[in-house]
Amino acid sequence: MPHITVKHFPRELTQEQKQALAEELSDVVKKHFGSKDASLSVALIPVEQDRWKEDVYDKEIKPALDTLAKKPGYSM
Repeated sequence: MPHITVKHFPRELTQEQKQALAEELSDVVKKHFGSKDASLSVALIPVEQDRWKEDVYDKEIKPALDTLAKKPGYSM
């Protein structure tokens, strides 16, 4: 039951753009994990730029640097 969460700076995306992004992300996960479409869920969570360090980097990225599949090209 993969769940994909994408945290990002706020963007003006239409429902169609959000749906296309969710479908493309799901396709990649299905390809690599052999998941069924019905088992996948996708969350798109906007985070204000001035909150990124405190809400995302410090709480989720920094503590997991050793286990991240892809590390960011920045530090805070």
